[in-house]
Amino acid sequence: MAPPSFPAIMPPEKPADRELSAAMHRLYDLWTPTEDKGNPFHTNFKYTRLTGLEGVDDRSISRRDPSKVLRIDGTYYVWYTCRRTKSPPVGPERADDATPSTDWDLAEVWYATSKDGFHWTEQGRAVERPPQGEYGGRSNCTPDILVWGGKYYLYYQAYSKKIRAFDACDVTMAEADSPNGPWRAIGRPVVDQGESGAWDEACIHDPFPLVYQGRIWLYYKGQNHNRSLEALVRAQGVAIADHPAGPFEKPAINPLLNSGHETCLWPYEGGIAALLILDGAEKNTVQFAPDGLNFEMKSHVAVPPLAPGPFVPDAYADNGDGRGISWGLCHINPAAAGYAAHSMLARFDCDLSRDVDRPAFRHKYAMRFEPETYFKGALALPDHLRTETGGTDRDTVMPNDA
Repeated sequence: MAPPSFPAIMPPEKPADRELSAAMHRLYDLWTPTEDKGNPFHTNFKYTRLTGLEGVDDRSISRRDPSKVLRIDGTYYVWYTCRRTKSPPVGPERADDATPSTDWDLAEVWYATSKDGFHWTEQGRAVERPPQGEYGGRSNCTPDILVWGGKYYLYYQAYSKKIRAFDACDVTMAEADSPNGPWRAIGRPVVDQGESGAWDEACIHDPFPLVYQGRIWLYYKGQNHNRSLEALVRAQGVAIADHPAGPFEKPAINPLLNSGHETCLWPYEGGIAALLILDGAEKNTVQFAPDGLNFEMKSHVAVPPLAPGPFVPDAYADNGDGRGISWGLCHINPAAAGYAAHSMLARFDCDLSRDVDRPAFRHKYAMRFEPETYFKGALALPDHLRTETGGTDRDTVMPNDA
């Protein structure tokens, strides 16, 4: 007699008395028997336009790469890359001393405040960029914030030369006694690029500090010079220190994550969770490391935020009881992509918090879009259909086999 079929009601424990396919083993071993509905690391994302920030349609103004959001004395704070140039980016080979090559070239660290997380007031420049020719004089960008010992520390990327496609970049820091400054830049790297041939030899990007196990854990994205198919395109690691100015030590286990274009992490229970987007074999996943080092995939996510800066109330609590996140800021590109783009800040909401239950963020139909979204970037119609329908060429190309 054939064994009974697998039951519709999932057994809470993996059955040991029947044969299981590889997929069903993974459902129990890697994921959860209740699928997305019972997975605390699964969420959809919803996006809201911010109000109060001028110039969002002006390509000579760009706001991108927001930091973690902090709440201080009832006010939300965020720091971000702000570019205000006479012209939009022109590409790495066409830039000069006054013309930006990329969206983050000739930029500075600015900040804004809010009472509700939706309407923001730009407060202006946080860190003064040094004159060109000095350390960090070309561009300061991609900041994140640390509170330690009653003081505030901004970590950010410092470019000293014209930014080309894969120019070297390290991370520096400025400190202040108040979130409103004044900020005192230390004028030197705090996390250096790796040695020649290392996975992080070219750039240390996206510094993201958390306080964990009594120390400062500065997670970052590394990049190398090698563009071959065999190269590790994007990866993330950590540098650990006992003081905000360092010295920072990189553990030998680096890199910790094999994917992800930007850093986004938060304390969760006794470990660290991470959202990985855009690049790598494990892009668009939420991962968790019970020790802050060894991450495992916990969910797949759709349309995750670009350059997310989450609101992490317990980023520096270090109490072994991380509560997760439910919203933050990110950036989107309202115009063309690539070097000629400019960016605007937006709010994202999600359900990755242990203290908030938002069923709408777990529904499988939550990410339905209008037809215009699906058809954006559609292939050009073949000539005979374009003639018959009166259609016109789109800004796309036909597939090679058309």
